[in-house]
Amino acid sequence: MSVSRRQLLKSALLSAPLLGSPGLQHLAFAADGVDRGLLVIVHLRGGCDGLNLISPATDPTFIEARASDLRVQSEGPDAGHPLEHGPDPKIDFRLHASATGLAELYKSGRLAFVHAAGLTDETRSHFVAIDMMEHGVAGQAALAHSNSGWLARYLQAIGAAAPASGIAASGGISSEFLGGAAGLAVPDLGGGFGAPGGPQVGAVLAKLYGGASGPVGAAGRTTLQAMATIDGRIARDAQNKPVAYVPENGAVYEPGGDLGRALRTVAQLAKMQIGLQVATADIGGWDTHENQPGRFRNCVERLSAGIGAFYADMARFHDRLILVTVSEFGRRLRSNRSNGTDHGRAGVMMVLGGGVQGGRFYGRWPGLATDKLDEGVDLSVATDYRQVLSEVLAAHGGRGASLAGVFPDYAAPKPLAVFAAATAAAHPG
Repeated sequence: MSVSRRQLLKSALLSAPLLGSPGLQHLAFAADGVDRGLLVIVHLRGGCDGLNLISPATDPTFIEARASDLRVQSEGPDAGHPLEHGPDPKIDFRLHASATGLAELYKSGRLAFVHAAGLTDETRSHFVAIDMMEHGVAGQAALAHSNSGWLARYLQAIGAAAPASGIAASGGISSEFLGGAAGLAVPDLGGGFGAPGGPQVGAVLAKLYGGASGPVGAAGRTTLQAMATIDGRIARDAQNKPVAYVPENGAVYEPGGDLGRALRTVAQLAKMQIGLQVATADIGGWDTHENQPGRFRNCVERLSAGIGAFYADMARFHDRLILVTVSEFGRRLRSNRSNGTDHGRAGVMMVLGGGVQGGRFYGRWPGLATDKLDEGVDLSVATDYRQVLSEVLAAHGGRGASLAGVFPDYAAPKPLAVFAAATAAAHPG
């Protein structure tokens, strides 16, 4: 793989502690001696239509508001997957027909849904909404006063020491890691993970940063060390070429497209025992203003296949794995004239893991009656996205980790109880 100098600098600025900590000996072993496991955040970029992913299929208001190919059917050859324990017993909630892998995980009791969840701010701007979510706030005034990302604050709270504690399986690092002491962009490991331009350029960069003072020099040295450590743990053949990673349990990532490749990288890194605590991955294509049916189906297929393959591959670590999905907002209730949907408000969040009390929905379903809609047009946000993430972090952080500053100015209401009580206790190191 290749890494641009700009990407290296960006990673360097987000990395700080030196390698050699105890974290390198465990899947996820923080400075406080707690083996927490792995937290993965999957971003559904573009604003996923939660009402098309999981439809209140038999709701008359929903049926009247949309054409049949913009909602999940409850019967017929393209009927969606039935979901027990829906949020409204009078309505048949169905998962998109292309989400077979997700349906299986839901039935297995390891996947939970939080419908009508999202950002409470009224913005319909992708950039503003993403910025607020990645900073862990819910208003533009709070965003203006935030200079760090919620994952950076979380990693600091749990004392994550290794520079590879936080990994973005993409070409760059999102604002979630902004201002933190750990974070590295690792888009792919198929060609190794050396310095851009090969060993000669690596030697030049090492000399450049080796003599540099201040935080940039220190971060550059740390990032080069981290890259070298990861590269050194990649299996190679007799010609020193990287050997293709072989997933476990017959997991096949290819149908997952870009998301599948990103999650394969996360799985490979997790098994390297480099102290990985948190990883992020992206899947785009959800901004479906026009011609939504086919485009949305393709996105759902990749999402379902990617997550399904990752969970199969990580079977040995299920009790130490949490995956959560986020999207900047959902889509409008009524479809538009281009057979698509415009920016809306609430969407769907998913939580997956061995400690998840899955096979059910969490949070309140506000309904689709006009007087229940946000501004009369959008599914209302009944569950703040920070409530879901707060419970995810409490389950992952464990052992009394102080998370008060992770989401500033937010006091979570009564817990949704997505996780079994035992999950909140982290694994001893």
